[in-house]
Amino acid sequence: MKRIILFLSITTMCLSLHAQQTVHSGAFHPERLARIDRVVQSYIDSNWIVGAVCLVTKDGKPAYFKAFGMDDKEKARPMHKDAIFRIASQTKAITSTAVMMLWEEGKFLLDDPVSKYIPSFARPKVLDKFNEKDSSYTSLPAKREITIRDLLTHTSGLGYAQIGSAKMQAIYAKAGIQAGFSDHKQLLADAVNKLGTLPLEYNPGERFNYSLSIDVLGRLVEVASGMSLDRFFAERIFAPLGMNDTYFHLPETKRSRLVTAYTEDVKNRKPIKWVDGTFPGSSINYPVNNNGYLAGGAGLVSTITDYAAFLQLFINKGNYQGKQLLARHTVDVMTRNQIGDISLGDDKFGIGFQLTTAKGSGKLGLSEGSISWGGFFATSYWADPKEKLSGLLFLQQWPFKHSELSDKYKVLVYQALK
Repeated sequence: MKRIILFLSITTMCLSLHAQQTVHSGAFHPERLARIDRVVQSYIDSNWIVGAVCLVTKDGKPAYFKAFGMDDKEKARPMHKDAIFRIASQTKAITSTAVMMLWEEGKFLLDDPVSKYIPSFARPKVLDKFNEKDSSYTSLPAKREITIRDLLTHTSGLGYAQIGSAKMQAIYAKAGIQAGFSDHKQLLADAVNKLGTLPLEYNPGERFNYSLSIDVLGRLVEVASGMSLDRFFAERIFAPLGMNDTYFHLPETKRSRLVTAYTEDVKNRKPIKWVDGTFPGSSINYPVNNNGYLAGGAGLVSTITDYAAFLQLFINKGNYQGKQLLARHTVDVMTRNQIGDISLGDDKFGIGFQLTTAKGSGKLGLSEGSISWGGFFATSYWADPKEKLSGLLFLQQWPFKHSELSDKYKVLVYQALK
């Protein structure tokens, strides 16, 4: 009954992209779009995934929108299109957008040292020698300070707790630094202040190193705005975009829609239910356990339609349904190569997103200039401003041996275009 009431309330708000249920597929060959059905269903039939939600938008309208399989296989609970997913690192683009909003207001410059706003990052040091036996280390002075731009582009030299290199994982674990899915109460300010006192893995600007940089930026948003990160998101981003199902802490009334998380059986690589402790030192229940941790790099839950609305903001050059949340020149800055000659495979990185280059475009068909990323629990997305198209594939599983599905999905979308 709750789902029926929710569905009826959603369909009445047809001015919002995420509320539209009618599929507009005029730009696609229907019989070719149907290939998505067969491929996704084959992964379910092979017992490689339990369920999925797929959404493709074109010109701001849904062109393909389907739920597959189960939310909870053991309880025979079907997957629904309004399911709420742990989007983990898809939080990063939202935090980066918040930073750029404050940059537009003159709160800081991108090449300012972050220590100007978070003093614990002053006089950074770089890891020199590391002792595996007790996680002790020596360090040397860094060649320069970390800038806000370094943080936005993962070139700060910071590492990642729990998923980074073994030595940085050990250093962060000893200091109580976690990768967003906190298993105990803590404040972002306390965690980031402590992080600033720990050694960097590399000198700032030296290389792309996926890291806790965006968690630091979450704290920067709080310092620069005078608001908590969840409040800034809610008032400045989620409300204008109609992202009514995106939270750090999921309300009790919506918890029945939180997708069951799965991991893989180590023997046969088949999905089995995730329980706390599967990923050491973290909690799968981070959106409902009241940990208070507003992790700017990994803390949100959302629906696929909410996130499609967020992507539409970049397809529309900062405008969403008449509301100019970002200047078109700011979007240009965010979707421009910001890492120079630093390697990221065939593609580059802007601010908040991976950028498809001319060379990268030849791999899967995405237009040059497309933006993309994903999340720890196998959610993924891209937006193609040239085609005015976005594609989202939401799963809830880690590790995911058959992650090639996300690339197949991209191919399946582009081969269906007229």
